[in-house]
Amino acid sequence: MTIHDPDLQAASSAPSSAAGPGEAGGILTIDLAAIEANWKKLAGMSIPVECAAVVKGDAYGCGLEPVARKLAATGCRTFFVADVAEGRKVRAIAPDATVYVLSGLMPGAAPSFAKDDLRPVINSATELAEWDAFIATQNWRGGAALHVDTGMNRLGISVDEAVAIASRVQSENHGFTLLMSHLACADTPNHPMNDKQVRLFREIRILYRGVPSSLANSSGIFLGGTLYCDLVRPGMALYGANPTPGKTNPMWPVVELKGRIIQVRSVGKGETVGYGATFTAPRASRIAVVAVGYADGLLRSAGAAKGKAAGTVIVAGRRCPIVGRVSMDLTAVDVTDLPDGKARRGDFATLIGEGSSVDDLAAGMGTIGYEVLTNLGRRYHRVYMGA
Repeated sequence: MTIHDPDLQAASSAPSSAAGPGEAGGILTIDLAAIEANWKKLAGMSIPVECAAVVKGDAYGCGLEPVARKLAATGCRTFFVADVAEGRKVRAIAPDATVYVLSGLMPGAAPSFAKDDLRPVINSATELAEWDAFIATQNWRGGAALHVDTGMNRLGISVDEAVAIASRVQSENHGFTLLMSHLACADTPNHPMNDKQVRLFREIRILYRGVPSSLANSSGIFLGGTLYCDLVRPGMALYGANPTPGKTNPMWPVVELKGRIIQVRSVGKGETVGYGATFTAPRASRIAVVAVGYADGLLRSAGAAKGKAAGTVIVAGRRCPIVGRVSMDLTAVDVTDLPDGKARRGDFATLIGEGSSVDDLAAGMGTIGYEVLTNLGRRYHRVYMGA
């Protein structure tokens, strides 16, 4: 569902679109007003705690620049990105914002942080030593986040290391502007890891009293105020995916994706479709060939396989199954059950939209909404609503 607001600007096409609307195999529409509404909802839930925005991965495939520009105008003052290149883009759009780089300090990269006023998320004792050496020689006071691993076992200093260096916060220029950790199982509310991580982080926070802290991601915000700390950092929920799996999605949908039908062909009973002849028509069938494939982010796993149902798309208001293997540029869809003339060359099949969410498409591919959005292809003609 798109938010309808008479004050919104008209839809605008992304200037970097690879093809015009009449040329592209697919049309990707991104509702920036919905992203704004999602951020405001999450910010409202976490008052008086600050609400940041995670815009890594090209804003989860939605376009870093337009998304960051919209959120900055909405009132977001802290952003999290994956690397320095993304941070540099946010800095150009939001010169006064605080920008944290989640991948931390690459060897020799410290000068880049100072140049663009970015803050590394320190993920190891080795990174911390290199960062300390840099700020000691350059006298730079831009600050850094300290990431403590409370159970994810991916990045972050250990709890023991955090305890060992906690005394440095007694010095005036300790350099830490944020203490953070990352929840491993926030999308499973009753998972015991949540309580374990909250308890560990609470103990570390006591040692770092006076340093702002952050624990809650998108799903963590819905676990309640005990996880909010001083700053929440939603990511996927901003872009319309469901942060509460198994419950009704509380977020506005952001993305609509349509693929163009470039041919409708008849296939006889017993004939096969696509590479590997993995689909055999059980009856005389009509197959719509859609100009979207795995090069556009529609994973090969969307096709039916042994023990797995096919993914579906919506054609003429009805769900239709994908048949055969998804290929690089094309996907075959069974439209036999549609009335004649309801699927024609030039029409569109809806992959996301019309009641089919990004999570629905992900389920049909055996994956999660994160992977769907971050793999949205660059060949789509992009349209931004509510800019």
